[in-house]
This record gives sequence, structure tokens and C-alpha cells, in this order.
Amino acid sequence: MLVPHSYRGKLIVVEGIDGSGKSTQIDLLYKWLKSQGKSVHFTEWNSSPLVKSTTRLGKKEKIFTPTTFSLIQATDFADRWENYLLPLLKAGVIVLADRYAFTAFARDVARGVSRSWVRNLYAFAPQPDLVFYFQVPVNIAVERILSGRAKLKYYEAGMDLGLSDNKVTSFRLFQQRIVNEYDAMIEEFGFTVIDGTLPVETQQNLVRKTVRKLLRGWEGLPTPEVLAQRARSLYKTRQSLAETREEVGGEGLPADEAEAMISSTGEATA
Repeated sequence: MLVPHSYRGKLIVVEGIDGSGKSTQIDLLYKWLKSQGKSVHFTEWNSSPLVKSTTRLGKKEKIFTPTTFSLIQATDFADRWENYLLPLLKAGVIVLADRYAFTAFARDVARGVSRSWVRNLYAFAPQPDLVFYFQVPVNIAVERILSGRAKLKYYEAGMDLGLSDNKVTSFRLFQQRIVNEYDAMIEEFGFTVIDGTLPVETQQNLVRKTVRKLLRGWEGLPTPEVLAQRARSLYKTRQSLAETREEVGGEGLPADEAEAMISSTGEATA
């Protein structure tokens, strides 16, 4: 089990096999949270500039073994975690992650790497506040992928495992292995399962309902827009109090009552 974090921010993760629709859902969630005035940061798997060129070269030359592939992905994740995600969570930002350590737990094990070894490799990663697992049958996911791409990539299709000489067949077999690992993690890591075959809007409504519950009563890092709104509201309150004092001949409210009113107004706009 991953250890729960105590950071000010919130960590929300989406997981699922390729073609599950998770990326669409996290994009919609990101836009919705931004519209709600939340400070949000998006991150995705295999996106660290630290190992980008090495990863590209390894894939091009097809020289990765299951273990070296696992290690390069872990390095990518560790770099993003230490330099980007951790500081943001400490500051009070909502971090949305398209894939997390659970992707490694599923894919690497599907490639034959030791389950306990992979979990130990990511022991520094804390348990997210929410993990949405978009569950879809392999045949539907494969249809979605093949309808949107000209061809499958070598490692994506699991061709390094020798499951089949046919890329599509290998992809199906590899993805089923990954599905088996994901399904086994549902209870272990408390995944919130979303039926990935439901209409996009229905899925998003379920996601937002769960996120609303998580964020109820929580206040993270204010956005510049929110801070500006609070400043304008505070300015109007002070201006109104000043005008009231002038109307009553300079007496107005006692200082302590005026400051209390300003303070309460500031809290109300928080």
C-alpha cells in the first residue's frame, strides 16, 4: 500500500488501458475545475524532459528490456514528482495526473517484472486522494485505438514480449494482461471504478460528483483571479465604510466593529 499524504493540495489520478477514455475525462475535469476558480495542474505519464531523449532512443532502437523500461519510466516519474508535483501539492494546488504509479504496477508486471519489486521502486509515491479507474472491455478499447491511429507502436503493442507476430493480436493479449493487473488493484488501492462504456457526459457527471465530495469544505491555493476578486470586494467594503463615516459626521462605526465587518467580508469572499 502507498502511504497517504498530508499535503495542502489534492492529488487526483485517472487510470485505465489505452482506449479507455480516461484522457478525455481528465481533460474535461481540468477545464471544469479551472472554471470553478481552482488552481489546477495537469501532468501525464512519460513527460519528463530529463529522460525524453533516452526514452525516444531506446524505443527507436528497440533495446529496452522489461526491467530497463521499468527503470526509465520510474526515473521519469521521480523527476516530475520531485520537481513539479510535490511543490505544487505543498502549495495547495489540485494536481490532475493522467496515469500514476499504478500504470507501472500494471504494465511492468504484465511484462513479467516482479510485482513486489515494482511496488518497492515507487515506494516514495504517496497514495492519491482519488483514483478513477476507467474500466472497459479490451475489445472495445482496441477498436477505439485502431480507429484513431494508422498503426500501433512496438512497445505499446507488447511486441517485445513475443506474444504474437501480429501487432494487433499482440496488443490485445498485452492489454488483457494489463487489465488483469488493474482489476486486481481495485480493492487494494481503493480505485473509484467508472464504466468506460457509458456516454462521455454520464462519465463526467460521475467524476464531478465524486470530486465535489472530495473538495467540500476544502480551500487550496487561490488563483490570481480569485485573489483579485477578494481585493476588489475588500476595497468596496472599506470605501462603503468610509462613506458611512462621512455621512454621520465622521463618527461612523467604532474602529473595532468596522474592522470586524471588513474581516468578515473578506472571509465571505474566500
